[in-house]
Amino acid sequence: MSAHIHPSILSADFVNFERDFASISDADSIHVDVMDGHFVPNLTFGIPMVKRMQEIAARPLDVHLMIDRADEQALPYVELGVASVTFHAEASQDVVSLARRIRAAGAKAGVAVKPGTALEAVLGDLSEFDLVLVMTVEPGFGGQSLIESTLDKVSQAARAIALKGLNIRLQVDGGIDLANIEKVAAHGADTFVAGSAVFGSDDRNQRIRDLRVLANQGLRQTK
Repeated sequence: MSAHIHPSILSADFVNFERDFASISDADSIHVDVMDGHFVPNLTFGIPMVKRMQEIAARPLDVHLMIDRADEQALPYVELGVASVTFHAEASQDVVSLARRIRAAGAKAGVAVKPGTALEAVLGDLSEFDLVLVMTVEPGFGGQSLIESTLDKVSQAARAIALKGLNIRLQVDGGIDLANIEKVAAHGADTFVAGSAVFGSDDRNQRIRDLRVLANQGLRQTK
């Protein structure tokens, strides 16, 4: 499985999304962090903003819900036509039921875990998901440094996916940059959310390509 790069618009200019979306046309998907000010302390976008993003984006939207009551609030995002919706295991009463409803409504279903949440919360139901997201920082704010101890969890998830022979993307989010993406990929991650590492570059598409090359080098080390 080749590496995918999903730039996080948390690091974009919020009043120039159309311009910034055009600057990352080489991305595999655009990562949209929806935060409600309750599940995490920050507040970002809601349905109206994501709807507009879906209208102007040339790349698929990868929506990451950092919100309470995901079981009740996830489906309206799917109905916007986005490519994937990832919810937090910590915010769902029934991760399997929610994943099935997301898939039935037409999007890929992802499940995320915070750095302090054990993977056992989702490992038994891996076949129900299209993507597993291991947070490599505490969710809520961009620009943080990767928490090295989370890489053990990435390896654990990669082994479980391989053992079951599943075609599931293993995503990481938080502190990913040119200096560490190859190492993170060597632990088995194949999908990388990168915010400031992409939007802080003068040539964002070249930065995406550079990150992808390094990630693929790391993935080859897992074989």
